[in-house]
Amino acid sequence: MKILKKILIGIVSLIVLILIVAIFVKKDYAVEREIVIEKPQTEVFDYVKLLKNQDNFSVWAKRDPNMKKEYVGTDGTPGFTSKWDSNDDHVGKGEQEIKAINGDTIFYELRFIKPFESKAPAYMIAQNASATQTKVKWGFKGHMNYPMNIMLLCMNMNEMIGKDFQTGLENLKGILEKK
Repeated sequence: MKILKKILIGIVSLIVLILIVAIFVKKDYAVEREIVIEKPQTEVFDYVKLLKNQDNFSVWAKRDPNMKKEYVGTDGTPGFTSKWDSNDDHVGKGEQEIKAINGDTIFYELRFIKPFESKAPAYMIAQNASATQTKVKWGFKGHMNYPMNIMLLCMNMNEMIGKDFQTGLENLKGILEKK
């Protein structure tokens, strides 16, 4: 009985310690990657502002070619929503809505439904780098509530998601520079 009591006290102490540490762990994170594309800004922006085109360069869209897709609204305008549903846990179920388009920036809201629920603001920026070059930035911000934020100590979101953003941008560069 004493051994069981010591084990129980040890487990409770570990849980309390984890909860205390989680109080001091950041809850917000941001991921951004960029690439220069050898095309004029208007051509690049006209392509990336269409959510349907993300199916051509996004890593997540390519992970499950059998995912169900649904589109609502007029692509390239605020309110347009792209919905997806996949049995692949790396893709899951969710939707992305264009919230605003300001000059060279498209603002989205990502709404994940499964495997976990969350919302995250995202964006793509297509800036003039020269008359024939465009710098494209792709990023988003995330938030993990307490006590789940403790996972940010073990997960480098910038590295994990950043790789997918970088691959997607390289795919985008390949598509646009072949045109």
